[in-house]
Amino acid sequence: MSETQNTQQAKRQRTLIGKVVSNKMDKTVVVQVERRVKHPVYGKIVMRSNKYKAHDETNQYNEGDTVEISEGRPISRDKSWTVVRLIEAARVI
Repeated sequence: MSETQNTQQAKRQRTLIGKVVSNKMDKTVVVQVERRVKHPVYGKIVMRSNKYKAHDETNQYNEGDTVEISEGRPISRDKSWTVVRLIEAARVI
């Protein structure tokens, strides 16, 4: 019984949704993930953001696209996320 629980937990990956802010590298995009957090002292809701380098095998994602990324094994020194799917393409004006 414990083996099935361990495999289910191992399959579960962290996924985040963010916006592509840079695609200048080969097979890599930088995704900025924003989250809303309540300030510990003042109680105001503030935006916190982190940037993650994610693997993009086909170089198909552009700046401004909203994508979903999932955590995996380390691919390089600071890249351990991969782009799973495109949620919304950037609007061209």
